[in-house]
Amino acid sequence: MQVDIATLRRFFASAPFMADLGIEPVGVDAGFVASELALQPRHFQHTGQVHAGVMVTMADHSMGAAAQTLAADGFVVITAELSTRLLRAAAGERLHCEARVVKPGRQLSFTEADVWCLRAGERVHVVRASATMALVARERLQ
Repeated sequence: MQVDIATLRRFFASAPFMADLGIEPVGVDAGFVASELALQPRHFQHTGQVHAGVMVTMADHSMGAAAQTLAADGFVVITAELSTRLLRAAAGERLHCEARVVKPGRQLSFTEADVWCLRAGERVHVVRASATMALVARERLQ
């Protein structure tokens, strides 16, 4: 995948679930992706906190996109294993995620992500995640 923000925006927009949630990429480099989400009422659960599934989805897709920036042509990245630590509840205006490849590989890449919640100018660390990403030849997915 070419590493530029326009390509990354198309990559995020091509995933219907990500587009529906409203998660958008805001930064990219080889092995690194930053994403953000402007929080809306639909992202919260009945307790007034951001649903954990929203934060985990953000971390997962951002880690996959970071791994995709290093993938060979003709290969796509899919999550093989995902681990998350919900550090504290999130409530605020925006989520910010930074995902990075810790160790790239030809078949597996190891990734990590952190998610922060932004509220009234304060940045609170809410999620730490890690994932093993499998690199699969595109023709094998069909």
